[in-house]
Amino acid sequence: MKSRHATLRVLLDTSFILPSLGIDVGGEVAPALAGLAETQAEIHYSRFSMLESLWVAARTIQDAKFDAETFKLGVRSIMEGGRYRKVDEDSEIFNEALRLYELGHKDMIDNTLYASAARLDLRLLTVDSNLKAFVKEKGLKDTLMSPDQVASTSRLH
Repeated sequence: MKSRHATLRVLLDTSFILPSLGIDVGGEVAPALAGLAETQAEIHYSRFSMLESLWVAARTIQDAKFDAETFKLGVRSIMEGGRYRKVDEDSEIFNEALRLYELGHKDMIDNTLYASAARLDLRLLTVDSNLKAFVKEKGLKDTLMSPDQVASTSRLH
């Protein structure tokens, strides 16, 4: 039986993709991902987070902790496993991302993720305090969700 609550629809910031690729980010990320699993949330990812994940992997590839096989399996799981849904960005999302840049937020991956969440009526799960401050300062639609909000949401379901 379906819950009477609306399904939580979440776009993951790159920090929430990395653990599935075997890259430890520590902190509040793992408990938030576990909370999403408990709520049966609809989880979305962006190809741009996958690109950013490649950049992170490239920087850590010489690290003894990097496991190329786990990374490969994680990418396959995210992109082909059926649990995650890929966001399809349209021209409006890219135009909005550029507008956010002009407003002063210089991280184009974050801008694209935020614009995607706003346009597609998703919550952007992030630990990025700079993005949160920017959205608040500019009076933009608050689509952002912090890890502690996942925990409170999972208690409601």
